[in-house]
Amino acid sequence: MIVNFKEMLNNAREHYYAVPHFNINNLEWAKYILQTMQELHCPVILGVSEGAKKYMGGFLTIRNMVEGLIKDLSITIPVCLHLDHGSSFEVCKEAIDAGFLSVMIDASRFELPKNVEITKQVVDYAHARGASVEAEVGHVGGTEDNIHGDVYQATLEDCIALAQTGIDALAPALGSVHGLYHGEPNLNFERMQQIHDTISLPLVLHGGTGIPYDMIQKAISCGINKININTELQVVWHDAVSDFVKENPDVYDPRKVIGSGEKAMKNKIKELVEVFKTEDCNNIDGSNII
Repeated sequence: MIVNFKEMLNNAREHYYAVPHFNINNLEWAKYILQTMQELHCPVILGVSEGAKKYMGGFLTIRNMVEGLIKDLSITIPVCLHLDHGSSFEVCKEAIDAGFLSVMIDASRFELPKNVEITKQVVDYAHARGASVEAEVGHVGGTEDNIHGDVYQATLEDCIALAQTGIDALAPALGSVHGLYHGEPNLNFERMQQIHDTISLPLVLHGGTGIPYDMIQKAISCGINKININTELQVVWHDAVSDFVKENPDVYDPRKVIGSGEKAMKNKIKELVEVFKTEDCNNIDGSNII
């Protein structure tokens, strides 16, 4: 069933693991992610960017697709359908009205007072309808959906101000970037820990692709409970499909071409779940919290 992310992330915060947020770009990606996470018996967040929404037709189409897959594939794990980087109140409202139970409002491009104002508006609308809200403060660098941003790290004061809007998770920009890294990642673990110790909210790491696994696990120990992955799955899928096309130039069936990336994607998902320690959710106090 489709749920909001509050319970899964609060459990992750309490027990120091991270729930993966995998962006979906088509039916096949949603199917592969759901099947793999069901096999691992772990909760998952399916992220939908505004670009993916446009590509797939609309929020209602995506909601119906995910609900259909959950039923047809007999998915029993908690699945959160989440708007990733919603650019305005209107976009967040559209997603919620279409049946999304989670949204991210990203008003980080504005000065803090405006960010707080827009975020509060989204929180009030979402919470009245049972939806969870993530918000960003500071600027995560890199490129997502062809939109480029520079890095500006969040301050503790910024985070406190945004937390007071009533959000359910906070994405503080602390050195990560969207897309592929050019150089070495430089995460501010000291401030990450400080934010975790000060604010009683799950923290979100955007731009998880390319961060060394030991750094990811250190981030989890400092309070990161949701990690966003998109480019990393795109890369392994692309490489597998490219090899298939080269080796099978006469195969033109799109199901076979797209499906040739399935194994690589599923293997990468399993690898990331192990790194994120998400499977720990199955072994808390001898019971399964999901």
